[in-house]
Amino acid sequence: MDKVNIYEKLNDFNEYWSPKIVDEVNESYVKVVKLKGEFLWHSHKDEDEMFFVIKGRLTIRFRDRDIFLNEGEFLIIPKGIEHMPVAEVETHVMLIEAKTTLNTGDVINERTVKEPEKI
Repeated sequence: MDKVNIYEKLNDFNEYWSPKIVDEVNESYVKVVKLKGEFLWHSHKDEDEMFFVIKGRLTIRFRDRDIFLNEGEFLIIPKGIEHMPVAEVETHVMLIEAKTTLNTGDVINERTVKEPEKI
């Protein structure tokens, strides 16, 4: 049982769209990720997903609307909802999601991180 400094963890890497595990709680991982640009449309069939903005701004696009998140705000996306994260500026995010969650959900491609690194 050790405290975790999210800012120090975010300083440990530079790549975008590559979530890193910083801890776990029950059957979920706590991850941090740096985002910039557009991701891809996807959904998570069996898992909810939480985005908490630490730094920057994040837009979560849905087919019928966009939700804008500023620093200190979070959004929980229920399982099965198609979405696309977009970060116009470098944005730092904490994710809380089931250990089974793939970052690209139902889409498998070169951006899929099958086994996130623990930092």
